[in-house]
Amino acid sequence: MRILVYEYASGGGLAGRRVPASLAHEGAAMRAALAADLVAIGSHRIVTTADARVPRDLPGSVDVVALPPGDRARAAALDALVDEVDAVWLIAPETDRCLERLAARVEKHRKMLLGSSSDAIRLASDKARLPALLAGDGVRCPATHALGRRANAASAARRIGYPVVVKPARGAGSDGVRLARSARELQGAVDRARAATRSGSAVLQPYVRGSAASVSLLVNGLDAIALTVNAQALGGSPPFAYRGGLTPFDHPRAAQAIAVATSACRAVRGLRGFVGVDVILTGAGAVAIEINPRLTTAYLGVRAALDENVAALAIAACAGDLPPSAPRARRRVRFSASGDVVVMEKCVACKPRLSARAF
Repeated sequence: MRILVYEYASGGGLAGRRVPASLAHEGAAMRAALAADLVAIGSHRIVTTADARVPRDLPGSVDVVALPPGDRARAAALDALVDEVDAVWLIAPETDRCLERLAARVEKHRKMLLGSSSDAIRLASDKARLPALLAGDGVRCPATHALGRRANAASAARRIGYPVVVKPARGAGSDGVRLARSARELQGAVDRARAATRSGSAVLQPYVRGSAASVSLLVNGLDAIALTVNAQALGGSPPFAYRGGLTPFDHPRAAQAIAVATSACRAVRGLRGFVGVDVILTGAGAVAIEINPRLTTAYLGVRAALDENVAALAIAACAGDLPPSAPRARRRVRFSASGDVVVMEKCVACKPRLSARAF
């Protein structure tokens, strides 16, 4: 099977425009790891795209195509590539429906999508509506108030109670996410969240205190199985900036994180392949924050922690097949958003709850 790996930031999606260094490094690291795993399967031919400004570290057998600058030329070149392959694996931000539109483009070409359907991406990436969908399925998540362009953020924040988190209604990562501890900080936070997307839509949520984590899962469109629970390192500027993580994560609520994340994936039909669910682990249990319907940076740590080829497992999940039981982590791994991976400790069979060192 000939597979196109299209990573938006490092693969030419921003050709002719400024590429934020952090986004390019993170994207390039995911692209390189995924391409290596697909090559290791041994039965696929891999092609990927590249932005000439972004360094790449890809297996020599991978065909690399540079996309031209200009929206029309880039779209035409990408369409031609999609026509030439059997399947497409997309890695792109949900911001301004980027990932959703790319998935719809692949579906229009009637090619196999090694990931979630465009409809599932639309539902999962809508932070204004997803909490109600999850809550309807009994998944614990924060109360969420949608802010249109003319919405009164102050009255919503008073009802929720400070501190509040303000984020774009359709965004990715920490871009535009701010914490407002008081009414004085609120308007600046709202302005930054609105500015992060073309739509200007934002949401308000209560700040949930606890340990930031994610769950990496395999999903087959209906059901899901967890691979690992991952600690998240957040901080810096902005305060919610994602710096990487550690896997597997030792936390007394790890099993609850898995239960919440699995239920969240089951609530959104059409999620497939590798999916990440962000959660907060509190004294009262796990709270689902959002679903990332795509490969996430945690993939870098997960693939190093497991013996199994995670890309092969994800392809099988896209075809409907989940493993009968969750793979066991064999190593404890620390990873950064820029692609650095450090194996901290090897073990015969790491359990989901292992001592997490400071990082």
